[in-house]
Amino acid sequence: MEKEEILRLEAYLKEKLNPGVRLVARSQTDDSVEVYLGAEFIAVIYKDVDEGETSYQFQMTVLAEDLG
Repeated sequence: MEKEEILRLEAYLKEKLNPGVRLVARSQTDDSVEVYLGAEFIAVIYKDVDEGETSYQFQMTVLAEDLG
């Protein structure tokens, strides 16, 4: 993803979810970014382009042991 695209997506998520959300580009691929809340990694967002339409998939895994 381009830097401007990441910044637009980050601004959207800050507004909708939490002002502490931060997106970090991944060095090994350009179709996704890592999502952090403060210093904690929480998810990955994948960019999907299909038939000229762009969408973003937010994938968050919650482990049973994290639920307490």
